[in-house]
Amino acid sequence: MPPENPYAAPQTDVSFQGNVAFVKPTLKQLFLSPEGRIPRRIYWLAGLAFMVPLLLASAFFLISETLGYIAVGIVYIGVVWSSIILNIKRWHDRDKSGWWIFIAFVPIIGGIWALVECGFLRGTVGPNTYGADPTDEKML
Repeated sequence: MPPENPYAAPQTDVSFQGNVAFVKPTLKQLFLSPEGRIPRRIYWLAGLAFMVPLLLASAFFLISETLGYIAVGIVYIGVVWSSIILNIKRWHDRDKSGWWIFIAFVPIIGGIWALVECGFLRGTVGPNTYGADPTDEKML
């Protein structure tokens, strides 16, 4: 086996699109950091994935009603926080501020608007104010 080259460039998961660096996020960065962008695919998959811990926590109701409320409450806090983070990232993908999450509080039209913008419309093509395009084939 040949010796390791001390002059070789370090390996990283950073790629560049123009002058914007893109780092594939870890799960911690994905669910706990509002920085960056995510594509619709991750947004919808995360929504489905949030159902699993909620269903598992609700199984505690079979043991005890009090235990069920505690388990669901704890999981619910984590799911709500992560959902807010993912929605901010979807607004970033649309090249809008994360403060747009509050549009959902506008009666009737707000929730529909947020669903259409975050769930169905493609994000900005190419880099925008919030980072590189997460759907760029070179990044995947």
